[in-house]
Amino acid sequence: MIKNILRKIRLFSNARKEPYLLFHKVLGFYPDNIQYYQLAVRHKSVSILTENGKHLSNERLEFLGDAILNSVVTDILYRRYTDEQEGFLTSTRSKIVKRDSLNHFAKEIGLDKLMKVTKYVNDNTNNNIYGNAFEAIMGAIYLDYGYKQCKKFIEDRLFKTLIDLDKIAEDEVNFKSKLIEWCQKYKLHSDFVLVDEVLNGMNKHVFTTRLTIEKSVICEAVGSSKKESQQKASQKALQLIQNNPAFLMKIEKDKATYNENSEFIQNENSNLD
Repeated sequence: MIKNILRKIRLFSNARKEPYLLFHKVLGFYPDNIQYYQLAVRHKSVSILTENGKHLSNERLEFLGDAILNSVVTDILYRRYTDEQEGFLTSTRSKIVKRDSLNHFAKEIGLDKLMKVTKYVNDNTNNNIYGNAFEAIMGAIYLDYGYKQCKKFIEDRLFKTLIDLDKIAEDEVNFKSKLIEWCQKYKLHSDFVLVDEVLNGMNKHVFTTRLTIEKSVICEAVGSSKKESQQKASQKALQLIQNNPAFLMKIEKDKATYNENSEFIQNENSNLD
């Protein structure tokens, strides 16, 4: 209790000091221990040599922040997309925390303006310096305020303003579109057939979709909606295509056989007439 009061007093007294104001613009809150954040924006090219001969830069904070950022994003995705599997969550997280994304986020929130770096290093010679600093800032927030503040920072500064999470998720799960494009490329017809709809033990609908390509049954998949079951069936089919080089050849052979049989039946019917 007393510790929190003292912290608030300290924050109030520091609020008008320039370093605190600059970081407030980037973070959306005032730092308590400003030294963490100042170190987070110090590139190794301008590292500080300590009395014991060690060079201080943002590299250690970057290492810590990388782990914290991954944990926070994983936490948010896990709680938001309760019906998605590990593959979706992993891939979506990768898109958010990849280096190009972090470089972009750092510039959007103004972190690049606070960087301490030699003039011989810039975003042309080392275009990851801002993304690295973003991770270091995450490490600084963690040391200063803990995990909850790290999560709040990501939610407030990224997910509410810079990241359309649902758009990223939609792009990631659009397996059906990818499958249809593949079928169109090879002039094949695909069809999604709803074969079952039941209520499970939790009184929720479960849909089963069967995917056929040129009348050949490829797979079946279940989901909590028709769309989800179609997406999962498409994902299965794409995995079969990727893992089996002879997949296309088999489909085309089945198509030719089906056409021959259809032509034979038509001829037989014509003779009967």
